[in-house]
Parts: sequence; structure tokens; C-alpha cells
Amino acid sequence: MISLFINDGVFNFQDVIGIIRYILVTIGYFFIFKKCGVRKIFAFVPVAREYNIALCADKEKEGRTYSVLNAIGYVITILMRIFGAYNKVVLFLSIPMLGILVANYIYMIKIYLGLCKIFNRRKLWLLGFGFFEALTVFIWGVSKSFVPSKIYEDHRKKDAAKTLGHDIEAIDEGLTVNITDRTVIDFFKKKTLLKDIHMTIPKGHMVLLLGGSGAGKTTYLNAVTGYEKANANIKLDQMDIYKEYSKMKYNIGFVPQQDLVRGNDTVLNTITDSALMRLPVEASVMERENRIARMLDQFGLESVKHNLVEKLSGGQRKRLSIAMEFISNPDLFILDEPDSGLDGVVARNLFVSLRDIADSGKIVVVITHTPDRVIDLFDDVIVLAKDANRTGRLAWYGPVKEAYEFFGKNSMEEILLTINQKDEGGEGRADEFVEKYADRIKEKVG
Repeated sequence: MISLFINDGVFNFQDVIGIIRYILVTIGYFFIFKKCGVRKIFAFVPVAREYNIALCADKEKEGRTYSVLNAIGYVITILMRIFGAYNKVVLFLSIPMLGILVANYIYMIKIYLGLCKIFNRRKLWLLGFGFFEALTVFIWGVSKSFVPSKIYEDHRKKDAAKTLGHDIEAIDEGLTVNITDRTVIDFFKKKTLLKDIHMTIPKGHMVLLLGGSGAGKTTYLNAVTGYEKANANIKLDQMDIYKEYSKMKYNIGFVPQQDLVRGNDTVLNTITDSALMRLPVEASVMERENRIARMLDQFGLESVKHNLVEKLSGGQRKRLSIAMEFISNPDLFILDEPDSGLDGVVARNLFVSLRDIADSGKIVVVITHTPDRVIDLFDDVIVLAKDANRTGRLAWYGPVKEAYEFFGKNSMEEILLTINQKDEGGEGRADEFVEKYADRIKEKVG
């Protein structure tokens, strides 16, 4: 609701009317928010209140755009007041302002229609919102006869599964993960993406990272690698990844789902460029050349080293992407869906290569959407699940065989369906297993 007025920079009677309208809307929003279970304080905060009235109308998606439009509108309005004496500037600003107003009213209509539905009122009330918005909002707020049929559901307020509550002891050789939480501010709300993730992964282990959409797999990997720091204590061989990131970054390899390679370059040049970027600056020319030769041999790329990348098969491109990251010989090697787009045989051969890397004393963590076809190559599985608050939690970490017993299932796909929310086609048992696993860990750590 853009309710400020421009009158050649002069504060007059029309401005007084605008202030009165703003006060009436604020009071109306305050009581509507109270009725709908939205934080009442946001009624006094411009932009935030536009977003929250959309929450009351069950129009969260539209509310994001609506609040952004209002924020831009407020900024332009202030600028027009500041430059009120300069007609050319005001005229220039009036053009985008007109577009903002039109778009703003379109979204306002959508939101108020949603509000009519939530309050079980006729759509005819839309005329009141359109022509007498302040008075209509005030009436809807203060009148006890206007009662919403649905209260805004804030997942953060639900009782979530119990937590371990403390860090576990770091191991001398391997990865120790103690994530208290990872939070972000998302449209005036604090959102917890991950919470209470604790584990130790010894060297020589190949680990599957399993979880449904939104369970926090990528967030977990970003936190572990230090790409997006969490409220956490992450150690690799007793070295703090966050505090000593400049040193540790060479000891962590990450292969994204998408191949980040230039198609018009040769395989050899691609690996050489990667060596220049990934190896420490103090590495000698001989060391780089030896490492490049080792990667070409280890990943079966020697015979195609002079070929253009765009001429490689899907499996060869994946191997090249892996070689580019593994050239620094990292102790922690993470791969996001390395088998994406590959057929069963090629994918299997790729995972065998990853198994060899783990057997050489490295830690390999992999995300894959088809885990059951290669599950025999993994030592352990990490299962992340969304709890009642839609926060990523640890539902299991340990040997694959024990995971089957823990969940009472025979495949990774069945485990995934068990922990997925019911609105995602799952059984909705995430909290049950998060608590069960937390109890299991508490018994082990005393």
C-alpha cells in the first residue's frame, strides 16, 4: 500500500489525510494480524506489513512481490519529495512510479481477494478495499464479526524433534561435523535451514548423502566446506576449516552437478588450468606436471588428452570434472550427483573410481538420486530430513546395513519415502526418526 502523496514538496491538508489513512490502516492491520496469528509488530513496519497481510490472505508468494513493489514505491516517493523543486527530475521519476502503482494495485487485488476468502466474505468487499481502503481495513480489524477461517501456520512454532544439545568429540584423522544451526533471514522471518547435525567420518569412508527436496543437503555441504558458514565447528584432521580456511581449501574438493568446463578447450589444457588454480602457489613445475599426468592416467583420460572437451562422451566429461577437483589431492572429496545423465554401466564405473579414491584414504561424500544401484559401494549413509518446522535434521548417520534395520526398510528409496512429508508423497515420519537417532547418539556419547 503506497499511501504517501506528492504535492510539490509542500506538506498540506492532503498530506494530513494521507497520514490519517496510514494510521487507520496500521490499526486495522494490527488487529487483522492478531486474528490471523501473524506478528502484530509488523503492522507498524512499512513493507513488512504488506508482506504479512499477504500471509493472512494465504498469498505468501504474491506478498513477496507486493512488498518489493511497495519498497520501490516508498523510495521513489521520498526521492520525488526531495527533488520536488526540480520538475524534470519529478517527471522522470513519475514514469516508473506509474508502473509501480499499476503493478501494486494488481497484487493488492489478488491479496485482498485472498483475504475475502479466508474471512469468508463476499468478493464485493473488494470495492471497499479499492475505494475506501483505510476505512475497510480498519473495520475488518476492529470488528469482532470478522473472523478468519484459517490461521497462518508458522512452522517455526511447532514442537520440533528433540536435539542432541552438545558437540561430539573431534577425531584425530577424519572429518568432524558439529553444526548447531544454519539460519537465514527470509522476508522478515528467521528461517533455520539446518539444526543439530553431529557426526565424525573417518578417512577411507565413502558416504552417501540422502535426503528429500529441501532437507538441506546442499546447505549441509556448503556448511561443511566453509562455502557458507554456519554456527558450527567443522574440523578435518583436527584442523578448523572455518578458522584456517585459506589453508584447508586446497584439502577440500567439490564437484558440482553441472560440468564447469569449456567445450572449446582440450582435456590437457583444462586439467593444466585446474592445476594452476587448485595447487598451492609454492608447488613446483615438476610437481604440477606429475600431478597432471597422474590425473590423466587415474581417470582414463590419457587417450583423449588432446581432444576437445565438447567431443567427449558424458562419462568422460564427468571424469574430467572429477579430475579437475581431485588434482589437489584433497582429503575430503564431495560430489553432487556425479552420475546425472549417465546410464547404469557408465555410472557404475564412475562410482567404482570414487570407491578407489576412498580406499586410498580419502573421505568421499556423494549425493545421487539413484543410490540403490550403487549402494554396495558405500560404507555409510547420512540421512537428512525436514522436521515439523521444515528444518533440516539428522535422521541417521552410520553403516548402510544398520540404516536398513533402523528404518525397517529394504532400500534407500523406501527410507526416503518414510521421512518425506505427507504433502510430498511420503509417510511423514521424519520427527520420529530424528528423535530416535538423537536418543541413539546420546546413549553412545554417554
